[in-house]
Amino acid sequence: MSQFRGKTAIVGIGQTPYYKRGASPDPELKLALRAIVAACEDAGIDPRDVDGFVSYASERNDAQKLVSALGTREVRFASLAWVHGGGIPGALGIAASAIIAGQAEIVAVYRSMAESSHQRLRVAVAQNDTAAQYLVNGLESPAQILALRAQRMLEADGVPHAAMRAMAKAAYYHARNNPRAYGRNTVLDDETYDNARLIAEPYNLFDCSRENDGACAILVVSAARARNLAKTPAYILATPMGMLAGGGALEENIKPYGGAGQIGVARRLWAESGYGPKDVNVLQVYQNMTMMGIGSLIDHGFCTPETAGEILQFENLIAPHGKLPMNTSGGDLAEGFIHGMGLVAEAVRQLRGESCNQVPGAKLSLMTGGPGDTMSSTGLFGTFETL
Repeated sequence: MSQFRGKTAIVGIGQTPYYKRGASPDPELKLALRAIVAACEDAGIDPRDVDGFVSYASERNDAQKLVSALGTREVRFASLAWVHGGGIPGALGIAASAIIAGQAEIVAVYRSMAESSHQRLRVAVAQNDTAAQYLVNGLESPAQILALRAQRMLEADGVPHAAMRAMAKAAYYHARNNPRAYGRNTVLDDETYDNARLIAEPYNLFDCSRENDGACAILVVSAARARNLAKTPAYILATPMGMLAGGGALEENIKPYGGAGQIGVARRLWAESGYGPKDVNVLQVYQNMTMMGIGSLIDHGFCTPETAGEILQFENLIAPHGKLPMNTSGGDLAEGFIHGMGLVAEAVRQLRGESCNQVPGAKLSLMTGGPGDTMSSTGLFGTFETL
């Protein structure tokens, strides 16, 4: 097990509402500030005492833009994890490492998105980050690119399409009980799912996350400090980040091609935390698209391509009594999409017993980062009993 394990904890969470893209009443900077202040209030920490700032993906609200409004006394650490949704929970690992190394005491990890402040996310990603070999072949959206891997998993690996439907239905089912969820008013049954328009085969409308405006932040402190704060700590057990050979600039050459490209980080997660898939009580799985969430589960050992149809059934995926309760806030598909940051907040709520779809007695909560990203990460969080 890693010496990193359990040395730090998440003690505050803050979220703005999820807005339709382009409809936020506030610019990105103000959304980020609102989320960080809310996380401080949740933890009982003065915002002026936050001395570290970490984000990931295309975050444009860097520390020097935040500190004057927060009244920050001193910035001791600031960093940005590369890539998109693959950078969370790896960004938590950066925050935890800074605290363990003595470079900061209270680190805010945050993500803020508002289309009114900048160009549409899909356009920005296509123009700035999408490899040329995709663009010259007319592939400019994540749905189009990740459809390649999804089709391979269906046709070559034997993952049944019914598993995709189950993942989507569970997300929308949980969103119905979540007052924050942008998709809470949609009732997704088999007929509605099956009749939805295609986005990029095999993905239909309900297989894909939406783009939202909004912000979310969490606070990371040492385990010693966490025990004296207002809320039950969620201890960080492991947050490995990395990439398999054939990823990065080589894109579709990653091996094995099926899955989410997370076999390496998943293997390290279990080794560093001392736990395994059977120990986990609840999962928050990044689902930019449903099949990529399935790929994450396969890579982490919760099922195989051959058993995916048996295990990934709607009844197994829902709280409170499913065998593999997943995305209990609704997740990226039905709560809202800000590059997966909301999944971290829900992972913490489950360990506090505060989720709107609570899993009884949850002690180990998994959160997987962006699947299919050129670099990815994964994280396991636990209560005091798991240390």
